[in-house]
Amino acid sequence: MTNNTTRLDHVVLWVADPVAAADFYETAVGLEPLRVTEFTEGKAAFPSVRVNEETILDLAPRTFAARMRMLPGSADSAGHPVNHVCLSLPADAFDALRARLEEHGVPVSDIDHGLSGARGDATRSFYFRDLDGNIFEARHYDD
Repeated sequence: MTNNTTRLDHVVLWVADPVAAADFYETAVGLEPLRVTEFTEGKAAFPSVRVNEETILDLAPRTFAARMRMLPGSADSAGHPVNHVCLSLPADAFDALRARLEEHGVPVSDIDHGLSGARGDATRSFYFRDLDGNIFEARHYDD
């Protein structure tokens, strides 16, 4: 891996219950939880889940918004999620994710074909929501 290219490091999602959100992402989505114990012990501001070795989703409690002071108005972003976050997966992981979500009773959209993304047109994609209404797209490309 080269360190001189731009990569997505993390996305911060506003959630009502970070522990419940981490459990959802672990059990229904299959992502590795990070710092959940530290969060429940008050040693971390929020937990995260690992998307891959380079990217995580931070699960920030909405009550944390008042502490967001990096730019004027940053606290106002609580409750204003992005339109959606897209996860790109190999075909077998795509199928496993859809099955796992359905097993957990998570509604999923129909499968779309040929939607454009960072790597061109995706072979298949579908959408689902997390516990807090954040929308995710799952997709795979033929490689």
